[in-house]
Amino acid sequence: MSINYQTLSFEYKPCREQSEPGARDAQGGAEPAAYPVIVVGAGPVGLATAIDLAQQGVPVVLVDDDCSLSTGSRAICFSKRSLDIFDRLGCGQRMVDKGISWNVGKVFLKDELVYTFNLQPEAGHHRPAFINLQQYYVEGFLLERAQEMPNLEIRWKSKVVGVQQIGTPGTRDASVTLSVDTPNGQYALRGRYVVAADGSRSPIRNLMGLDSKGVTFKDRFLIADVKMEADFPTERWFWFDPPFHPNQSVLLHRQPDNVWRIDFQLGWDADPVLERTPERVIPRVRALLGPDAKFELEWVSVYTFSCLRMERFRHGNVLFAGDSAHGVSPFGARGANSGVQDAENLAWKLAMVLEGKASDTLLDTYASEREFAADENIRNSTRSTDFITPKSPVSRVFRDAVLKLSRKHAFARQLTNSGRLSVPAVLRDSPLNTADGDSFEGAMVPGAPCVDAPVQVAGQPAWLLRQLGQRFTGMLFCGSQGVDSATQAALAALRAGSIPLNLVVVTSGDAGDVVAAGANVVRDIEGLATARYDAKPGTFYLIRPDQHVCARWRQFDVSAVDSALERALCVEGTA
Repeated sequence: MSINYQTLSFEYKPCREQSEPGARDAQGGAEPAAYPVIVVGAGPVGLATAIDLAQQGVPVVLVDDDCSLSTGSRAICFSKRSLDIFDRLGCGQRMVDKGISWNVGKVFLKDELVYTFNLQPEAGHHRPAFINLQQYYVEGFLLERAQEMPNLEIRWKSKVVGVQQIGTPGTRDASVTLSVDTPNGQYALRGRYVVAADGSRSPIRNLMGLDSKGVTFKDRFLIADVKMEADFPTERWFWFDPPFHPNQSVLLHRQPDNVWRIDFQLGWDADPVLERTPERVIPRVRALLGPDAKFELEWVSVYTFSCLRMERFRHGNVLFAGDSAHGVSPFGARGANSGVQDAENLAWKLAMVLEGKASDTLLDTYASEREFAADENIRNSTRSTDFITPKSPVSRVFRDAVLKLSRKHAFARQLTNSGRLSVPAVLRDSPLNTADGDSFEGAMVPGAPCVDAPVQVAGQPAWLLRQLGQRFTGMLFCGSQGVDSATQAALAALRAGSIPLNLVVVTSGDAGDVVAAGANVVRDIEGLATARYDAKPGTFYLIRPDQHVCARWRQFDVSAVDSALERALCVEGTA
């Protein structure tokens, strides 16, 4: 039975702090015990953060000022990296099954195809480059996963109206008390850490007197979600100056349920109220589809956009994620995807700090790494916007010349920018990395997100990323040589250490089947894992819980791995 996620409404229930207003902590103190983490905002970023923490054993309270999911399709384009994260959160397959998978995009000038690009030209990946899926489905699937977690409590109609930080940040006595307004009145909610995933207008950011800075672009765009039967292929189509919408740009995407997303550039002088009316929208859609096309308008919005971010994503024990921390134009699908990557980066670090396995300063690296990623997204998004919406005659001449040259010349296609699609940040300069001491080639540098490859596990088809889990992972490539007894003993010691490693042994033959107890043996059936990680027999990778490469060596050495782990956890004296 299909669920209409746009019409769901969730019941408000009084919480413990309201039903037991005099409740005291276990020691009889006046303050109730602090929850380890409070997440504010039940959008994709807040839900992903809460699920990730709960899966790692951290009790979480998630509060939201509403009692429903998003209206309209909003974010629709989710990248392979986000799908890999959703897989780890336990709902990736549902996303892919419902979503529209695509890899190919086309760029048009007027009514002529300029060129075609493929975002995933090579085989051997579990997930497509992108899926298109309405945000309310993403939120619905994440919510249903969250409701399965016994240590994750969701509180609807709970609006944060006050924020007070208590104690010295970085110490165990530091916490945050939120004033939460509900239909039953206000109450105080205390947490050791608060994740503010409360959207672009972030009430928490405003309550703390913080702001975001950047550039607002003087242009307006119309989003029309159109329900129709159409024979357009499942591709991303972008027109510059099409005959049906001259001197402007248009973007076409297919979504599930026979819904098509059409973005029309309108210009800065367009009246946003007038342009949302059916009398204005329908003629624009009909000009694209033809006079006899049959369609229904499902959702319409007119927007301007900005590229901006907070100066710092961490303020004491309050950490900002997603749109509350940064915002970009929609070209390139960088908003929701970067927010999901914020969640992944933050969750494992919070879990390690709360378990006492890492210093609180590890959370500073959440801020620095994701600020770097936000800057990269803002830079690319700004370039896309400047190309799509030239603001001077010279810029327009340059753009049109590039587009015309792109028909025949590859170098010009590199300059064409209809919205460079989201890619995960490579955290090359992270203080958590251990620099290469050996010679490697390829993309899997320290700080890079891991890539997938087809493998076999116990004789059954599988995928490499699914073997990495959400703990620190040591991945040893042994080729067809197997693993000698000394290496097996060393691997066993690592697995039993203070920071237990998930161990993966990648073999090209049968010799790797007998290894240290508890190691996961995978067979590189096509050699793609070995090639993509530039591996030789003896190559060892240390991988973070968010599946970024932390360190790598040509020969496995326990002391080197221990030192790299200390650095990755900000143990004093290493980072």
